[in-house]
Amino acid sequence: MSRIGKVNDRKPMMHDPGKSDGLVVPEKSPNNACLGAAEAMEGRSPAKGNADQQNVPRTQSRISTSSALDRVREVARRDRKVKFTSLFHHITVDRLRLAFQALTRSAAPGVDGVTWATYAQNLDGNIADLHARLFRGAYRAQPSRRVYIPKSDGRLRPLGVASLEDKVVQRAVVEVLNAVYETDFLGFSYGFRPGRSQHMALDALAAGIRRKKVNWVLDADIRDFYGTIDHKWLLKFVEHRIADGRILRLIRKWLTAGILEAGTWTESERGTPQGATVSCLLANIYLHYAYDLWAHQWRKRHAREEMIAVRYADDTVVGFQHRLDAEEFLTKLRERLRSFGLELHPDKTRLIEFGVRACQRRQARNEGKPETFDFLGFTHICGRSRAGRFLLMRRTIAKRMRARLHSITKELQARRHHPIREQGMWLRDVVRGYFAYHAVPTNVNAMGEFRVQVTRHWLRALRRRSQHDGMTWERLHLLANRWLPRARVLHPWPEKRFDARTQGKSPVR
Repeated sequence: MSRIGKVNDRKPMMHDPGKSDGLVVPEKSPNNACLGAAEAMEGRSPAKGNADQQNVPRTQSRISTSSALDRVREVARRDRKVKFTSLFHHITVDRLRLAFQALTRSAAPGVDGVTWATYAQNLDGNIADLHARLFRGAYRAQPSRRVYIPKSDGRLRPLGVASLEDKVVQRAVVEVLNAVYETDFLGFSYGFRPGRSQHMALDALAAGIRRKKVNWVLDADIRDFYGTIDHKWLLKFVEHRIADGRILRLIRKWLTAGILEAGTWTESERGTPQGATVSCLLANIYLHYAYDLWAHQWRKRHAREEMIAVRYADDTVVGFQHRLDAEEFLTKLRERLRSFGLELHPDKTRLIEFGVRACQRRQARNEGKPETFDFLGFTHICGRSRAGRFLLMRRTIAKRMRARLHSITKELQARRHHPIREQGMWLRDVVRGYFAYHAVPTNVNAMGEFRVQVTRHWLRALRRRSQHDGMTWERLHLLANRWLPRARVLHPWPEKRFDARTQGKSPVR
């Protein structure tokens, strides 16, 4: 048997989805060619059989590193029960070099203090040495450097900054493992996956709420998910598909490398560093078995009527036609996650009445407008179009906009003595980047308000350049018109983009 991924042809036993191991293989979906999120939580079941496997091409090029994994993808797609026993040889010198080139050049260094520019000075020698250490077992994972970034609610989010070589190896390993797991992950999983984005998840959710009979929405969030991942369960989940001992040892090294904070090393008994390249894939693997497969089977076996779901990392939104389904699902979900050491956040998990008919029903009961929920930076609101029809309105979360404006104000204070042209160019990039994500239909007024507030903060900063500054509103408006982009919709309506992406084959029709 050739090397591209020796496989173990022994078939693992099917497990009951209600049991805690989560080893459920979804049945075949007639629409597995188009994997939208809120569609119907479809699984994927490829044809049976295996394929002959080939060695990695000797030519080290971008084409060869990509095509070398094509056979792995084909085998993984054909047989979702197969275990890959030889994947480590896909971590080639060329793949490590491409992984290095894909890193953010201005990223903060890890505990080793090595920056991208420093490593690039002798790139060929450094990559060759790293590759040699990997294959002779001399590579050692270094602790992650703990840093904190502010959250929109004022708290601090802990992140782990890996060393540069750890980032390179993790990125290369993730690329290899994605060839296997992208054939396994379900359609409603969107977070940190190749070719998928936050807006795709938002589009799928909007299409599901609009087109399915959604009357109740469960907005669920897992408390401290990255910090509470159970290492034993995670490795068990990985071993369902990966039987290459060297790959598994690398994952164990990263999980147990620990955290370095203020010169003190702390052992990592649970969790995976949030911010590490490999953490995103490991988190998806964990939730694939702990949540996705279970939710897919629950919908098929227990839901009385229609049910949709969208998951992005540890945030998930589930829509139900009947309240009894929603309440039963929430109860079982708590039990399911608890068996894997996870817990729903009590303050961020809510079940609300929401959907096309929610406005009419609440108005008939004199209960006012339906509640709103937040997902991926937007507050989702039950609204009405000018014609009086249901309209899912999405507005930027207010506290996040305030947090962004606060960070702009602080940066303007630091830049107040820079030339006005330089300040204008910086603000243009900031506003343009903000609009690139938030300028969706029904949110243009909030974008206009954001631009107005940026202009006001800019005026305040300029007036503090000196006690005799002559900056006026009229002059600043001229500067704003020159440098700040106008608020306008940059994204199509979600259902149109959803249909274009799925080519009309989605079950949500």
